[in-house]
Amino acid sequence: MKVLFFSSAFCDPCTRTRQTLVAATTLVPALTVAELDVAEHSAEAERAGIRSTPTVVVLDAADTEVFRAEGEPTIDQVLTALARAV
Repeated sequence: MKVLFFSSAFCDPCTRTRQTLVAATTLVPALTVAELDVAEHSAEAERAGIRSTPTVVVLDAADTEVFRAEGEPTIDQVLTALARAV
């Protein structure tokens, strides 16, 4: 189970989303979060169809997208998405 977190340097909601994802990794130790700054990883962001930051994408074991949040997801949304990814 993997989370892609698309962020940008001067994004206040990204800071709060980062905190939510840290909390999720505390609750789900097997979780892997890859933070991708859209300025540095523009090709990946374009391939993923990222239109705004923060955007969180949850992938299952087959790397199939099971959840996408544009904007700040809640911890409950992230944990529910992770349950779908299992």
